[in-house]
Amino acid sequence: MDKKEHWETVFSQKQQNEVSWYQSVPKSSIEFFESNNVSKDAVIIDVGSGDSYFIDYLVDNNYQNVYALDISEYALTRLKTRLGDKASRVHWIVSDVLDFKAPLAFDYWHDRAAFHFLSDANDVDRYVSITNNYIKPNGKMMIATFSDSGPLKCSGINVKQYSKDDLESQFSNAFERIKCVDEVHLTPFNTTQNFTYCSFKKKS
Repeated sequence: MDKKEHWETVFSQKQQNEVSWYQSVPKSSIEFFESNNVSKDAVIIDVGSGDSYFIDYLVDNNYQNVYALDISEYALTRLKTRLGDKASRVHWIVSDVLDFKAPLAFDYWHDRAAFHFLSDANDVDRYVSITNNYIKPNGKMMIATFSDSGPLKCSGINVKQYSKDDLESQFSNAFERIKCVDEVHLTPFNTTQNFTYCSFKKKS
């Protein structure tokens, strides 16, 4: 099963609250976002969006240039259905982030639990290069991954763990660290997953 087929199967066979990453309110993502005072006309992308409620937050708070990217068309269709008429206010991109070719640059890049699925060093380097190319100078980025004490697998796939320093080192050529925090995520199954959240500013 290839990567796209895997994620189409996951999202077509499981309900929202049947996957470990589910959050009815993406509290940390919102707190990081709000701490950056992002303007309403900023160009914002949610990478590995799935059917995340972070998109609902952006739309409900009248952000004007919102992009949702996911490899799974089924996941984005489910999110569109939930948003109803508001779905027209989002730009939808069905793509593997590693194949992503953006028509513009972004002021804010949000990625909760997508980057850590890239366990191959070449794929990691490619992702970092994409952020370098598509985030504006002085633009902001938030990355959330499993921490160095987090799970080794998710959804049957090996993941790469990151400490705060690991994440900073990975992006340090083009980005300055703003802040990092650890979070214990409670899954719908009443288990816990340790996350690292870091925000960065693109060097001018």
